[in-house]
Amino acid sequence: MKIRSLVWKEIRQRPAPSLAALLAVALGVSALVCVQSIADSSAQQVARQMSELGANILVLPKSANLQDYYAADLHGETLPEEYVTSIILAQAVGVEEMAPKLCLQTTIQETPITLTGILPRSEFFKKSSWQSVDLMFQEMEAGALGSQHENCTGRTCQLTDESMKDLKSYSKTRVVHDLAPYDALIGADVAQKLQLTEESEFQLLGDTFRVAAVLPASGTIDDQRVFAHLHTVQDLSEQGPVVNVIEVMGCCEDVTAGLVSELEDLLPEARVITISQLVEAQVGMNRLMSRLSYLLFAILMLVGGASIASVMFANVSERRRELGTLMALGATPRYLQRLVLMKAAMIGIGGGLTGMIAGGVLAIVVGPSIVDVPLSISIPAIGWGLIISFLIAMIFSYLPARKAAHLDPSVCFQDV
Repeated sequence: MKIRSLVWKEIRQRPAPSLAALLAVALGVSALVCVQSIADSSAQQVARQMSELGANILVLPKSANLQDYYAADLHGETLPEEYVTSIILAQAVGVEEMAPKLCLQTTIQETPITLTGILPRSEFFKKSSWQSVDLMFQEMEAGALGSQHENCTGRTCQLTDESMKDLKSYSKTRVVHDLAPYDALIGADVAQKLQLTEESEFQLLGDTFRVAAVLPASGTIDDQRVFAHLHTVQDLSEQGPVVNVIEVMGCCEDVTAGLVSELEDLLPEARVITISQLVEAQVGMNRLMSRLSYLLFAILMLVGGASIASVMFANVSERRRELGTLMALGATPRYLQRLVLMKAAMIGIGGGLTGMIAGGVLAIVVGPSIVDVPLSISIPAIGWGLIISFLIAMIFSYLPARKAAHLDPSVCFQDV
């Protein structure tokens, strides 16, 4: 009879110990696959957002706690809108765009939404004190940034085509040229839930709004927002001329570095941070999650290995007569050793495959609630999980296999 057939027969006769060892290994692999998939997807999200947003700056209230760029205005704290005027009048070098925002949590047709007030570019030109911003915006539209931009130190920073693409992407998604007082831009998720299309009307806080456009899906919290004119949202919120955040677009990273210091001196009562700081925090969290997953994997795999060793030692003791019979029929010690190792290999591989499937399903189900993006399964985690589960099974079953190979047939037939 082949070794494989003997192993399968023995597993069917004694399934409980083998199943317990298999589940111990599967638990470690599933934890690795799940946590690594979430960490990798979160890292991909950060990379995607950085490629879209370029070098940006956020002006926030001192007490604001910020963890996500796209949720920068959801902290509930406010700043005076006059800070926008201060930035413009200071004519800080490197400022290409500004986007003050104010948020209001409300509902449309009993569907919770985030109403976000934004200030369209055309509104900047309505105040005489803001006329200096006209040159700044016209320069960007005319393509002057595509060549050179002189910074405060007299150096010249060259913007690449890729950098210009980032700026244009930001302008399309974070800055609106014109918006009527009761027009609204609808996020993709809100439009789908409420069946809203362009030019349709809806009731919001007792007023009638018109859908000016439905925004394309971005995979961020913006898909769950309704954007309206900042001053309209200020009136509806009854908070006065305040904002939650002022987003500032710098022309390039080296200019932005000096711009942060200038804005901190200009607005001492506000908190000025860069997207790179947020990215560093998120990358640090991803790195911590990854390291914790490996630590948890190592601990669980050691537990699984000990379980396999215990099962295999007990199995050899229980099957002493069977093993002695095989040796009496001509089986060599090497044959018995392979018999034990093959069973351990099946448990290790079975546990690895089970853990791979369980971890992948868990990541897909739980992951989006953690990183708020569709999850992609970590292929390296699957590979390492399968390899290490097999190696752990082989290592921890080596001593039981040696014990089986050194059994004395004459002793095996005695009563145990």
